[in-house]
Amino acid sequence: MRVLGIDIGGSGIKGAVVRTGKGRLATDRLRIPTPQPATPDAVAATVAEITAHFDWHGPVGVTFPGVVRHGTVHTAANVDPAWIGTDAGRLFSKATGCRVVVGNDADAAGLAEARFGAAREVPGVVIVCTLGTGIGSALLVDGRLVPNTELGHLTLHGDDAERYAAESVRERLELSWADWAARVDEYLHLVEALFWPDRFVLGGGVSKKADKFVPLLTCRTPVVPAALRNEAGIVGAACLAEAAADRHH
Repeated sequence: MRVLGIDIGGSGIKGAVVRTGKGRLATDRLRIPTPQPATPDAVAATVAEITAHFDWHGPVGVTFPGVVRHGTVHTAANVDPAWIGTDAGRLFSKATGCRVVVGNDADAAGLAEARFGAAREVPGVVIVCTLGTGIGSALLVDGRLVPNTELGHLTLHGDDAERYAAESVRERLELSWADWAARVDEYLHLVEALFWPDRFVLGGGVSKKADKFVPLLTCRTPVVPAALRNEAGIVGAACLAEAAADRHH
């Protein structure tokens, strides 16, 4: 099955047609900078632009950087607060003319890693952390997703952990890999004390530089980079839409 996957991030919105059986992109990826301010109407226009670019009329999966329950957005830490309470599924369906399924971005990346990547056939508890503008999380138990965990908002040093250890913090403060790894390590120690996972999978764009920081981590849980790297969100978005289509039938 081919499904259009669109991944909405704090800095960019990326899309591609995905072969959901293989977890691979069937087209080149299109990336458009996230509109500023990232209001619902502005983002919906970008989602429609990506859909039109691929001349797409089938099912669409879209990821969103916040809590999404039954298509409605409940948090919006790294996009415009006007999103809170918005029925994103309906908004995007109207903008694109397609049937659109919306889910949390880190949850989608976690699903993709569970089906095709570093969390595949790993028994027990796996936590996928996406390190980017913020920190997203996906909690998997024997391959099944527990949605909307939002572990980037755990408190670390009196504030949201993502404000201390996200990849954007490394860039903004110009931290060395060692200094940033120490922050990520503190965060992973906090998460592991609460959940005792069997594996951490670290995703986001920085996962392609895993050799620079993963060897410096000291948590007891094995840590591996995401196999799908920055494509996990797009692939996971397509998987969400495929699963919804299966339920629909």
